[in-house]
Amino acid sequence: MNTVKPAAELLGQLAEAMRPAVTPDTVLVGIYTGGVWIAEWLRDVLGVKAAVGSIDVSYHRDDHHLGGGRGGGKASQLRFDVEGAHVVIVDDVLATGRTIRAAMNELFDYGRPARIDLAVLVDRGGRELPIAARWMAQTVSLPASQTLELTRNDDGELAFRVTEK
Repeated sequence: MNTVKPAAELLGQLAEAMRPAVTPDTVLVGIYTGGVWIAEWLRDVLGVKAAVGSIDVSYHRDDHHLGGGRGGGKASQLRFDVEGAHVVIVDDVLATGRTIRAAMNELFDYGRPARIDLAVLVDRGGRELPIAARWMAQTVSLPASQTLELTRNDDGELAFRVTEK
């Protein structure tokens, strides 16, 4: 396993990588919950005009029977027109690709974007679907027995925690 860099450092790297391609009209959609925290931070740093959207992927997961998914019944909130928009889906950790596939399905329920990109802080590998992030701050290798979770403390600081399944 390689060490995950501090979240603050990864956020800065991600923002700088995205800056050339993101305009004020780009819309950011975070996946509950870590992706929403990241998208809110990116919105302020990158000067995006629209409110951050949030997606709960739990209704579009294809692995409920295996205990997959996260979210937990929160309603997706997209306060902008998805039709024809450049949408960046934001998440904390990219692994199998199933969460991102579910997020795209949910997004298409709201309209047809002109373009969808993906931004993640960490790519941990283990892909089961052909999904790749346009922007990622770090790639790490973790055993399948471990999970990588983004947490936020009372002061709003983000940090990664590695736990055993």
